Amino acid sequence: MQSAEAKFNRNSLSLTLKQYSSAVSDMEKTILLPSLLRDVPSDCEAADETCRDLYANYLMLKAIRNTVESSLVPLDDHKAKNATFTKTPEPFLEADPEALFLFHLRGLFSVMSDLTKETRSLTDKYLDIIGLAN
Repeated sequence: MQSAEAKFNRNSLSLTLKQYSSAVSDMEKTILLPSLLRDVPSDCEAADETCRDLYANYLMLKAIRNTVESSLVPLDDHKAKNATFTKTPEPFLEADPEALFLFHLRGLFSVMSDLTKETRSLTDKYLDIIGLAN
């Protein structure tokens, strides 16, 4: 039997993932000519190469949605990304498993919320480009 808190967290995670998927679907339905997003700079504070144009963001958001919906992450890709974020796993080895899980769950909520906002923002920018802004 699951506790009410665990059921709430699961439902919230499902809701967060559905909201992101819905935002990307709306973006795909709205953006009929993605090529109009090429060479349009994104609102990026960094002045280095991490700033992409809106077209690259569009492709990235769609790719992330496909990964979220399929729940498939290649094992090698997962290991490579993990090595990038944590060079030494020692701080995590002694952590309480529940605290570690909650830490990652909060991070996932934060990332998915940010991606949903970015998706909606990109859709709004496209509507502005074609002259149909709200």
